[in-house]
Amino acid sequence: MNVQIHSVRFDADKKLIDFVHQKLGKLTQIGEGIVNAEVYLRLDKDQERENKISEIKLDMPGGPLFARKQSKTFEESTDLAVDALKRQITKYKQKKRGV
Repeated sequence: MNVQIHSVRFDADKKLIDFVHQKLGKLTQIGEGIVNAEVYLRLDKDQERENKISEIKLDMPGGPLFARKQSKTFEESTDLAVDALKRQITKYKQKKRGV
């Protein structure tokens, strides 16, 4: 799987990039055939507490899957986005099998 990570309005450190790679690695265990993953880590301009946004787009043979989550930390928003994608992959597999 090809992974591209973009950090918008800040520079992501190696620890955060490694964390994102680790989480996306878990997605490949359930979603075979994931070709590409594009991750956007955005720092929202307002000074609220929950201003960290994680957007993940997965390219799969059946079409792209997308999740966008916002929370207090990039790790938390990435966790939430990966969980949402796990549910989408599961639904896609069930639909494909005709369950």
